Amino acid sequence: MSCLGAVIGGTIGLFLGGPLGAIAGAAFGGFISGGGTRINFGDQQENFQGGNYYSNLYGSRMNQNQRHQMTFFVGAFSMLAKIAAVDGNVSDKERRKVEEFMDKDLNLDASTKQAAFRIFDTAVNSQETFYSFANQFAKEFRYQPQMYELMLDMMVRIAVEDNGISAEEETLIIDAVHIFRLDDSVYARLKAKHTGTGYDGSQSRYGAQGGYSSSAAYAVLGCSQSDSDDKLKRAYRKLVSEYHPDKISAKGLPDEFQKVAKQKFIEIQNAWDEIKKERGL
Repeated sequence: MSCLGAVIGGTIGLFLGGPLGAIAGAAFGGFISGGGTRINFGDQQENFQGGNYYSNLYGSRMNQNQRHQMTFFVGAFSMLAKIAAVDGNVSDKERRKVEEFMDKDLNLDASTKQAAFRIFDTAVNSQETFYSFANQFAKEFRYQPQMYELMLDMMVRIAVEDNGISAEEETLIIDAVHIFRLDDSVYARLKAKHTGTGYDGSQSRYGAQGGYSSSAAYAVLGCSQSDSDDKLKRAYRKLVSEYHPDKISAKGLPDEFQKVAKQKFIEIQNAWDEIKKERGL
């Protein structure tokens, strides 16, 4: 079920609280006063009319999974906004890059993309900081660390596409790594993936259509070429279990981001196939 219904309903800011709630409230506060709008909510279309919808949503519709979805949705575009604006401005090129991510990677429909840009633009101009967004996100998903890596993956992907990762962007991303309590090797692996280099700096075909290079495949599993077959098998099985699409969905990933999670699952499978072929397993 899409989280957008609650976003457009204007209640998300009140429900989330904290800096992300402030962003959502500023982005969609106008909807609370009434007027309503007709949008898609899961497989249904419903009319939402300001305060009446708020009482229904808060009283019976909202659950932990929906709160997770909203936190991920608002958090993603708020943190991406701060990364894009780290030099003080968001260029037309950077905005197009974010829009391309919405279109190609997330397949957002028109109303969802409009909502995402409302959040993005509000966050760019907000006095709230990247660190406050990351801290609230970390608290929300403290029992779902897979969400941290999916979010970090998007940060690196967006940063790389604008002439590589700048020093300022990298500072924010590394801060997120530490706030999320991830190992530094996770960032190294994601950077290798999106810049096309292995841990050793060599060129790789990380996720390319023609297949994975050896160093890239090991990086996907968070392993090295010197690791034993047994260690590689354990790493593969752990990742397959953690990133299975059904399990990720149950943890509160919004529908709009399911494609990103599926891409991660496919990367794991492809990397393991490459390693098996190399080692004759």
